[in-house]
Amino acid sequence: MSDIRTLGEFIVEKQTDFPHASGELSSLLGSIKLAAKIVNREINKAGLVDITGSVGGENIQGEDQQKLDVYANDKFKAALEARDQVCGVASEEEDEAVAFNKELNLNAKYVVLMDPLDGSSNIDVNVSVGTIFSIYRRVSPEGTPPTEEDFLQPGHRQVAAGYIIYGSSTMLVYTTGNGVHGFTYDPSLGVFCLSHENMQIPEDGQIYSINEGNYIRFPMGVKKYIKHCQEDVPDDNRPYTSRYIGSLVADFHRNLLKGGIYMYPSTATHPNGKLRLLYECNPMAFLIEQAGGLASDGKKRIMDIKPTELHQRVPFFVGSTNMVHNVETFIEEFPEQH
Repeated sequence: MSDIRTLGEFIVEKQTDFPHASGELSSLLGSIKLAAKIVNREINKAGLVDITGSVGGENIQGEDQQKLDVYANDKFKAALEARDQVCGVASEEEDEAVAFNKELNLNAKYVVLMDPLDGSSNIDVNVSVGTIFSIYRRVSPEGTPPTEEDFLQPGHRQVAAGYIIYGSSTMLVYTTGNGVHGFTYDPSLGVFCLSHENMQIPEDGQIYSINEGNYIRFPMGVKKYIKHCQEDVPDDNRPYTSRYIGSLVADFHRNLLKGGIYMYPSTATHPNGKLRLLYECNPMAFLIEQAGGLASDGKKRIMDIKPTELHQRVPFFVGSTNMVHNVETFIEEFPEQH
C-alpha cells in the first residue's frame, strides 16, 4: 500500500512538468476525476435502473442520443463549472459551445472540449465505453465570455487531453505533454491509483481496427492496406489480427497497450469520415504522439489541422508509427477516392 500513488498525488508530484504549471489545471483535472466517478457509478448499475436506451432525440450530428449521453454530458458540465477553472465547454452533445458566466468562470484560463460518453450505444450490451476530453488555454481576454475562437484551436495547442474507459476496470489516462499516464479506479477506496506510468505504444503492431462492414465504400488505398494486413507473410508477422469493438476509447486503449492501428477513413457516404476532430481525433492524437505513435487523416498530421467548425469531421488513422506510415503510403499510391 505504501507504493500506491493516487491521481491527485501524482498530479501534485508532476506539477512542475505541466506546460502551464498552476493549481488551476490540477483542480480542473480533479473536476474531471470527480465527474468520472459519478458516471462510472451509473454505468455500473445501468442494467438495474432506467438509464439505458435512447432519449428519443438527436444530437447536432443527427445521431440518436442515449440516456447516458445526456447524463454524462450534464455531470461533466456541472463538475467543470463548479471549480471556476473553466470559462466554457464544447461537447459532442451540444449544438453550440457553452459559456460559464459566473464571475470566477469568466476569469478562468481554460476551455474544455469533450465527448462525454463515447460508444454509448454499447451500454445496453455491456461493452466498454468511455469519456474523451481536451483542454486548451483560452485565446480571448480573461474576464469576458469565451468566443468560438477559444474552441477552434489546432490540436498542437492542447495543454492536456485524456480519456476515461469504463470497462472490466475503470481507468483514467491523460497527458499534459510530458508522457501518458494511466490510473485504475479502486472502488473500495474511491480513488484512481497509478497503474500505467509513461505508457508507450510499440512502433509496430499486429492489430488493425476498422469497421470492415463498410469495406465496399472505402478509398482504394485503404482497401489495399486491409488486404496487406490480411496477407500471409510470416516473416513480416502477417496476417495481422482484426479487432474492432466499435467504441473508439476501447479500441484505442487496446492498441495503445499492445500495438496496432485504428482506422476510420472517409467513405462514399461520409467523405469526411465520421469522427469529430475536436472531441475525438485531437485528444487521441495528443495522447498517441506522447506515447510514441502517430495520428493522421491519411495525408497529414491531425494536430496541424486548423478547425473551421465545432463539429468538424475528419478521416482518422491512429496508432503504431510504422503502421500509420504504411497506410499513408497506400493512400498516396492509390489516390482515387473510392
